[in-house]
Amino acid sequence: MPNYRRADVAGGTYFFTVNTFQRQAVLIEKRVRDALRRSITSVKRLHPFSIEAWALLPDHLHCIWKLPPGDSDFSLRWAMIKRDVTKLCAHGLTSNAPLSESRQKRKEGGFWQRRFWEHAIRDESDLRAHIDYIRWNPVKHGYVKEVKDWPYSTFHRFVANGVYPEDWGGIDETTIKDGQYGE
Repeated sequence: MPNYRRADVAGGTYFFTVNTFQRQAVLIEKRVRDALRRSITSVKRLHPFSIEAWALLPDHLHCIWKLPPGDSDFSLRWAMIKRDVTKLCAHGLTSNAPLSESRQKRKEGGFWQRRFWEHAIRDESDLRAHIDYIRWNPVKHGYVKEVKDWPYSTFHRFVANGVYPEDWGGIDETTIKDGQYGE
C-alpha cells in the first residue's frame, strides 16, 4: 500500500485541489453548493481555519486555507467536509458506476475522489501565484471568457476589497509549469 506523505506545517497556508468521483459535474448545483457551505461552516466551528481564496468548478474545486497556529490537520477537516456533503447530497447526485470493492470496504461513497492534492504555500510570491491560478481556472477550463463572469469564486470579494481590479485579465501563463497546481 502506498505511503502518502502530506505537508505538515503547523499554522500553515495550503493550496488544495479536490475532485468529485469520476469528475461528476455536480459541484455548482445549488443543492451541493449549499451543502458545501453548511459543512464548511460546521467544520470551521470545531476546527477553525480561514479561507483565503476559492473557486468552485463543476467537477473540482481549488482553495487556499490558513490554519491556526500549532495546527496542521487539514486532512481531518477535508474528511469531515467530504463526509458531510456526501451525506447531505447522497441521493440523486452520486455516480451510477458501481463502487469498487476497495471503496465499499472503506465505506466511501461515489461523490468525492478518494484523495486530494495539497501544496504548502512557501512565501508571498507562491501565495500570489496560487491565488492567481484559482482566479484564472474557470477561464482556463472554458467556463467563462473573463474571470469576473464566474460567480463561484472569491474573486469578487478580492475586487470588493480593492485587491484586484474587476477587469483583471489573468496570470502570466509562462510562469505555470504543467501539473504544478494539482491538475
